Amino acid sequence: MSEFKWEYLFNLEVAIDALPFILEGAWYTLLIAIVSMVLALVLGLFVALARMNKLKLVSYPARLFISFMRGTPLLVLLFILYFGFPMIGIDMQPLTAAIIGISVHFSAYTAEVIRSAISSVAKGQWEAAETLRMTYWQTMRRIILPQGTRIALPPLSSVFMDIIKGTSLAMVITVSEMFYRAKVVVGQTYESLTLYILVALIYWAICSVVTVLQDYLEKKANRYVNA
Repeated sequence: MSEFKWEYLFNLEVAIDALPFILEGAWYTLLIAIVSMVLALVLGLFVALARMNKLKLVSYPARLFISFMRGTPLLVLLFILYFGFPMIGIDMQPLTAAIIGISVHFSAYTAEVIRSAISSVAKGQWEAAETLRMTYWQTMRRIILPQGTRIALPPLSSVFMDIIKGTSLAMVITVSEMFYRAKVVVGQTYESLTLYILVALIYWAICSVVTVLQDYLEKKANRYVNA
C-alpha cells in the first residue's frame, strides 16, 4: 500500500492562483441556474395545471412528460440536445442547449411541487372563490397560488439547489462553467484533488446563500399565518 501524501491533499497556492479563473465560470453557473429555474417554474406551472386537469386528453400527456423527465438522466437529455439534434438539422450553442435541457428536465420536478402545493390549499378556498363568482384563473391568481407559494418554497429551494449542482453537467457539452474551468486547470497543473475540492467548496458556498435566502423568504411568507 502506497504512503498517503498529505501535501497533495490541498495545494493552497494552486487554489489561490486558480480561484479567479474558476470564479469567472461561476457567472455561467449562476446564469444557467437562474434562467433555468425561472423557465422550469413557468413550464412546471402549466404542466402541473395540465396534470390536475379532469380531461384525460390533457392530464395523461402531462403525466407522461413528468414520468419521462424524472426517469431519465439529465446528462442523456443534454447529449440529445447538443449532439443528437444536429442530426435532424437543429444546431444549438452549448449555453442554449444547457439552459433548455436543465429547465425542461427540472420542470417535471417543479410541476410536482406546484401540484402538491396547490392540492394542499383547503377546498374551502375554492368554494369561497366560487361564491364570489371568480373565474378559474382569478381564483388561481388571487387565492390559490399565493397560498401555494408559501407551501412550495422549501421544496422549490431544494430544486433550485439541485439545478445549481446540475449545471456542472454542462461541462460535457463544453459550457465554460466552474467545473469545466477546473478541469482546464487540472490539465495544466495536475492538481486534480485541490481543484475539485475548491470547486466543491464554491458550490457549497453558493448553496449556503440559497439556504439563507430560503429561510428569509419562509419567515416573510409565514409572518401572518399564525397572526
